[in-house]
Amino acid sequence: MWSDTFVIVFISICTALLGEGLTWLLVYRTEKYQKLKVEIEKSSKKLEKRKEAHGDSVDKQQKKKIERVEEKLKINNRDLSMVKMKSMFAIGFAFTALLSMFNSIFDGRVVARLPFTPIPWVQGLSHRNLPGDNYTECSFIFLYILCTMSIRQNIQKLLGFAPSRMANKQSGGLFGPQPQQFK
Repeated sequence: MWSDTFVIVFISICTALLGEGLTWLLVYRTEKYQKLKVEIEKSSKKLEKRKEAHGDSVDKQQKKKIERVEEKLKINNRDLSMVKMKSMFAIGFAFTALLSMFNSIFDGRVVARLPFTPIPWVQGLSHRNLPGDNYTECSFIFLYILCTMSIRQNIQKLLGFAPSRMANKQSGGLFGPQPQQFK
């Protein structure tokens, strides 16, 4: 069981490196990506400075300037997402093939034991294709997904491909832009 766990962690590291390599090849090294990244950084810094300089007391002219910078930032973020999209399809296709291959290799094998019983709606994934009712036993797919999620983000930070904190803060993250402060 321990050997399977280490093999899965190694597979996660390799697939994360492969994914970042493909992304670098298809996206990060392109001129359009580099230009958009610089624009987003500049717009984020400009917006942050304006918001800090004026605080809550903003006249109409400053409010319009801030809104223009926010709109420019939103457009640049959208364009950056479109540039990244082509690599996401290639990586998704490659990872689906790899996942099905590894899933067939580890099918029905307990690869780890969880120190807790997962909540019911996660048990289907954590105990996938395993015999018995011991829900602390972990399947390949669950461990692989957890490892890949954590390892890929760290590899992106290590290689310098992760977006800056300021750009992330301004773009709003997963559920869209943050609520407007000056409306």
